[in-house]
Amino acid sequence: MSGDRKAEVRGERALPGVWRLRLPLPWPGVPHGNAWAVAADGGIVLVDTGIGGKDRLRQFDLALAQTGHSLDDVRLLVCTHSHIDHYGLAAPITEAAGCELWMHPAWEHVRILADDPAAALEQRLEVARQSGVPAAALERYRESREDDEETGIDAIVEPDRELLPGVEVETDLGTWRVHETPGHAPSHVVLHQPERKLMISGDHLLGRTVLFFDHGHTPDPVGEFLGGLDEVEPLAVDLVLPGHGRPFRDPAAKIAESRRQVDELLGKVRESLAEEQEKTAFEIVGDIVGAENLNTPVSAWVLQIVLSCLDHLAILGEVAPIEGTDPQRWALQ
Repeated sequence: MSGDRKAEVRGERALPGVWRLRLPLPWPGVPHGNAWAVAADGGIVLVDTGIGGKDRLRQFDLALAQTGHSLDDVRLLVCTHSHIDHYGLAAPITEAAGCELWMHPAWEHVRILADDPAAALEQRLEVARQSGVPAAALERYRESREDDEETGIDAIVEPDRELLPGVEVETDLGTWRVHETPGHAPSHVVLHQPERKLMISGDHLLGRTVLFFDHGHTPDPVGEFLGGLDEVEPLAVDLVLPGHGRPFRDPAAKIAESRRQVDELLGKVRESLAEEQEKTAFEIVGDIVGAENLNTPVSAWVLQIVLSCLDHLAILGEVAPIEGTDPQRWALQ
């Protein structure tokens, strides 16, 4: 385990009957993620799992033990969405605990990553090629990934129940209600406990707002994300338990900041296309992140965001793909 204190495993009480499991992640700028344990029926309901891979279940066990619990105490596993840092350990946890998994039915976009990592890599590379990423950069990415045996998902496990509006999660703190909030991921939901004014927000709302849209699975992730903000804004919430970082208050401020950042991103895409008659998505990425960051993981992250913004602007009638171009080029309407 890294000696960096920011990446240490930790289990701690967040409030009576709720514990935060702080689990390390291997990503620059995202040193850890949260799973949440909520008291229920003499044990706990677990929300999210952390990432899968070597030693990850051991790290999870260590964090859980620090809260005074073990896998035998898990009565139910709920995943806010199926990204690997929220679903990666679902299979070993449900097997060891003998519990059910509840998750939104739009979870299966991760199946190819677990079942056929080579095909998932080729799919990712082809999207990047069509977006204008240079061949040399694609080859470097391929070489960096080909020997990576870990996908972040220990095994695929299908949900026992679809996590949709109307489904209720019972705990000692009361009933949690499901609200659909796709965009960050097609499968994303949040859980709201109205009497205690609590929300388990996954990656929909974070204390340090960082936007990401999982491109290519639905027609308009940006529009879906904005719709999710409209969904949660009326909810009575005093404390948010997020998928990364510390619990925070004033979700209205985070909602406003998320909307501002979406507007800013859409504006940057418009400005980039206004500079020339047409551009590839990767050229737009360069305008946003700067040439010094084009060969870093930042550019791959921002490419997903730019592609999602282009899809959203196309639906609004503001941009359009140039027919017959390969790599795909875009222009203002």
